[in-house]
Amino acid sequence: MAAEELYPHADMTVYLRTCEEEILEPIKGELTGTIPAWLNGTLLRNGSGANQIGPDRFGHVFDGAALLHRFLIRDGQVTYNCRFLNSQTYRRNKSAQRIVISEFGTKAVPDPCHTIFDRFSSYFNPFTRISDNAAISVYPFGDQMYALTETPSACIHRIDTETLETLEHKDISPSVLVHHTAHPHIMPNGDIYNVGFYFLKGMLKHIVVKFPYSKDEDMFSSAHIVGTMKPRWILNPAYMHSFGITENYFVIIEQPMSLSLLNSVMMYLNNDPYSTLINTFPDEDTHIVLVHRGTGVEKRYRTDPLFYMHVINCYEADGKVVVDLCSYKDAKLINAMFTEAVETMQHNSEYADWVRSRPVRLEVELAAPELNSAVYRTIADVGCELPRINYERCNGKPYKYFYAVATDVDDEYTGSLIKVNVDTGEVTRWFEKKSYPSEPIFVASPDAKEEDDGVILSAVLKGKDKNCIQLLVLDAGSMEELARVDFTTPSQATRCFHGWFLPDNIRAS
Repeated sequence: MAAEELYPHADMTVYLRTCEEEILEPIKGELTGTIPAWLNGTLLRNGSGANQIGPDRFGHVFDGAALLHRFLIRDGQVTYNCRFLNSQTYRRNKSAQRIVISEFGTKAVPDPCHTIFDRFSSYFNPFTRISDNAAISVYPFGDQMYALTETPSACIHRIDTETLETLEHKDISPSVLVHHTAHPHIMPNGDIYNVGFYFLKGMLKHIVVKFPYSKDEDMFSSAHIVGTMKPRWILNPAYMHSFGITENYFVIIEQPMSLSLLNSVMMYLNNDPYSTLINTFPDEDTHIVLVHRGTGVEKRYRTDPLFYMHVINCYEADGKVVVDLCSYKDAKLINAMFTEAVETMQHNSEYADWVRSRPVRLEVELAAPELNSAVYRTIADVGCELPRINYERCNGKPYKYFYAVATDVDDEYTGSLIKVNVDTGEVTRWFEKKSYPSEPIFVASPDAKEEDDGVILSAVLKGKDKNCIQLLVLDAGSMEELARVDFTTPSQATRCFHGWFLPDNIRAS
């Protein structure tokens, strides 16, 4: 008799699927319900699309080959296509039919296509052995769309928003970034900011980089540093997946989880996984660092140890900076996403704690002295990840709602889509058993008056039917289902992480 499952309502193995057949020509789906007439555009998604290459399996959920998904919504109908990102890593792995480039949690096997001379030469140019598998997010830079990741190669790929073809590779590391987050911020005028680290005059610095929008100039060639910050641990810059921005400040959160530069030497020499760089300091405080957008002056605050992947939103009000994020008590979330941990979760009594997050609010007094403690509270008693807001209206400003995926695996409503009122803590949800929705993306209605006037879009996987992906359309105010479109895929439908919606009146090329 099979052992009883600890978390019968959760199935994390949806993260371990492999797409074996791309869908190059868009397919039509079966519509249930009614899609609002005003909703016309393209939803692009990015995520891990292959858990296995030949006989080799990837060791971490973050590692699979990037698969781009496209839902075209037009005149009340939807089509779907998907295509692997044509990165150097993908080509080399496919050619060798093995995993020959190490990833975040996967150590590569020796590449049989490389000569002894190639391997020797790569020690003097380690970036040739760093994965450019951009499987995390997609963002527009001007009128072009790019797939992003956060490896030290600082590599992004331009993609065609219709065919999903990979058009070109941009390596921005020679200019201003060695490492960058997978979540830049886009300003209303088109300027883009991102945070990473770089060596300036021989000293490691966390930096803020501006990519100024221009119709005539390349945004990458004109990128420049607009803010710097000294890491609290000189040889251990803090790991950060995202950051915040307000009217006057860049908000950088130095959690007690870092990347060891000393370990990076052995990583390059041994071709070890990127995760070998991660150090944690569980007894250290978390620092909230405000870098003034005008003067560049930084000011530090501190709070109890907390860990995070995603900032929800930040803003200024009443002499304070408010920082909302999805918080964890430790860094076990990273461990929880290793393939072995996912496969054994049903027999791991600690797994629920590893992935347990809560939305928290930190408030820092701008007039308070350096390293003053931030006020800390839980917004709502619900697990949440992949948060999204009404970005165009509320990013960096006071707001009332965010949307997310519920993540408590020991809860019967795990995997539901939630709407959280940050003022009251009220939670509204959409839920369907054995359905696993992706990040909820908010799209405002054209005549919106309220913050939540619009719809939520989410790509949904089914637990039992591995060859099915759905596009779900919810009313963002009530979280009631308006429509869903079912697509039958020729091979397994895979989990995606982050995406972007392009309205028909704003078409990226």
